[in-house]
Amino acid sequence: MVHHQGIANLFAACEQLKIRRVIHFSAIGVDRQTPSAFSETKLSGDKALMGRDLDWIILRPSVVIGRAAYGASALMRGLAALPALPVMPNTGQLQIVLLEDVVQTVQHFLEPGAPTRTIVELVGPHRHSFHEVIALIRRWYRWPPAREIRLPNFASSLMYKFGDMISLLGWRPPVRSTAEREIRRGAVGDLEDMRRLGLHPRGLPEFFASEPASVQERWFARMYLLKPAILIVLSLFWISTAFVSLGPGWGYGMGLMGEGGVEGASAALTVVAGALSDLVIGLAIAYRPTSRYGVYAAIAISFTYAIIGTILVPRLWADPLGPMLKIWPIIVLHFAALAVLEDR
Repeated sequence: MVHHQGIANLFAACEQLKIRRVIHFSAIGVDRQTPSAFSETKLSGDKALMGRDLDWIILRPSVVIGRAAYGASALMRGLAALPALPVMPNTGQLQIVLLEDVVQTVQHFLEPGAPTRTIVELVGPHRHSFHEVIALIRRWYRWPPAREIRLPNFASSLMYKFGDMISLLGWRPPVRSTAEREIRRGAVGDLEDMRRLGLHPRGLPEFFASEPASVQERWFARMYLLKPAILIVLSLFWISTAFVSLGPGWGYGMGLMGEGGVEGASAALTVVAGALSDLVIGLAIAYRPTSRYGVYAAIAISFTYAIIGTILVPRLWADPLGPMLKIWPIIVLHFAALAVLEDR
């Protein structure tokens, strides 16, 4: 809907306001195959623009890689950090285009006298398989080649479906059913479109050779897949403590309250309130719009538990299992989650 109706309204407004030149980013291959709703709406947006009395230019880029990490390129960097690379089945070829070449193309069409009412595919000079791109990135990081593990179809399907489930919570995982269909199609095009404009895009190996990776790229790659792992673990941790407190741990919790001098209904109310707080925090962390608030609340309640535990049952600080001491690494892990929470 956004790629079609929203963009169609924008083009209509441009026509009414006499804004003649419109440069529109579409997606490569949508005119040849539309395996997903994403491609269909992209193509609908292209047709809406071509039907207007405007000097339009439609750019259809392949997968774009630049110095900054975002979208599919961020996923590729994260996968490159794995010691064993899971190779997805049924992946198409990729003709990676560099961000600098995309920018150069836009600058070309902003020049007076540049051609209009044209469609240009933005691609690089080389075709790579998905795992070849990952191998190039690992070489850029100066890491040895990773061992490849070829996933069966059912395993990759489960990963894509898990991504669909996560997206229902407001997150934007790069691995979803839509991505599966797009990856199967691949992203290749005709380099002659750019060469006719006098543009000569560089390939991925040339880009990596001219832009050596630094520690920040390697840190990002290693943290990319740790981020969802941290958030999933924290969410499940708080949700599970809630159910344990209300279930098998009820007697233990009531015993601790009694040891601290809190008895009867007051003790039960305190245990229930703590469990419900844990449950709300876990659900808040899992839901993207409230995740930050959930992490802040988790830090606050962890300090609260430390203070209350110190007052009521100070011997817990000397417990060999370290229930009080373990609060501190948990708090630090929440601060780590805050540090990597934003995608952009």
